[in-house]
Amino acid sequence: MPFNILFTFIVGSILGWAVLQITRPPQHLRGLVVGCCAAGNLGNMLLIIIPAVCKEKGSPFGDPGVCHTYGMSYASLSMAVGAIYLWSYVYNIVRISSSRSSKEVGINDSSASICSREGSISTESLLPAKAPPEQLGIPSTRFDHKTQAHHGARLKQFMENVSRKINLKRLLAPSTTGAIAGFTVGLVPQIRKLMIGDVAPLRVIENSAILLGDGAIPLLTLIMGGNLLKGLTGSGIQKSLLLGIIVVRYIALPLIGIVVVKGAIRLGLVQHDPLYQFVLLLQFALPPAMNIGTITQLFGAGESECSVIMFWAYALASIALTLWTTFFMWLVS
Repeated sequence: MPFNILFTFIVGSILGWAVLQITRPPQHLRGLVVGCCAAGNLGNMLLIIIPAVCKEKGSPFGDPGVCHTYGMSYASLSMAVGAIYLWSYVYNIVRISSSRSSKEVGINDSSASICSREGSISTESLLPAKAPPEQLGIPSTRFDHKTQAHHGARLKQFMENVSRKINLKRLLAPSTTGAIAGFTVGLVPQIRKLMIGDVAPLRVIENSAILLGDGAIPLLTLIMGGNLLKGLTGSGIQKSLLLGIIVVRYIALPLIGIVVVKGAIRLGLVQHDPLYQFVLLLQFALPPAMNIGTITQLFGAGESECSVIMFWAYALASIALTLWTTFFMWLVS
């Protein structure tokens, strides 16, 4: 599954780049377009769809209770892996796009100020160049110390710039931190025995997490609706750009996903579990991740355009997901 999700990001990025070449959007929207094409809603949508599918009569996934247990496990893994990819990949794409846009604005402003002062001559250019220290009879060791101090200051400034650009506080978002904590608990047997199970000494932590998780889905759905409402009053966006994202997410990616998953099954890389195959296929047909809106708000780049994209993407998701879910269930049965 981690490789399947990674493949959705790679293929989505390539298709998003193709959309950029066709539509030619402004610089500050380029990262948003690639992010919407690459990152799907791998958490909330699966947590909503899979339990509903398991309860359907005539479902190809067997007993509803067993289907629900395994399906929620697959959805949780999808959500955890997707959060790591989203905040380590899409976050940086939007950051680079917004920084380039701000640099272009700064260059235009500086060029305008230079043109306004054109014709003035600096007196420093008329002064003779300073002689090197050896010609002045000054010991070169003094300048060696100054040079070393200068290099040290430049190195310190470089490290500060790197730490400022990476910004671990934003990179380690709550969803990413939660995914790392969940993997740690699940992979370390000693911690798992302390916290997971009916006889675990610290089972109260598991019970509290389950209680919070049950309330998280309806809360996230309400937040999603609030974010989509902004799309009704958002600014205009290129219709070709919006159409390109819709085509990538609901037509191109699902078709490529069928080829990828079926090819993996033929090669023996995927187990013969209809529910697992269904989840892998569904990961290619999901609408864009809602956290992309949060990322655009962090950098102040394309917030209103993102609201419009999310509104139309999720408005059409009810139709696209219904059709693709039905087709995928028939395909794995």
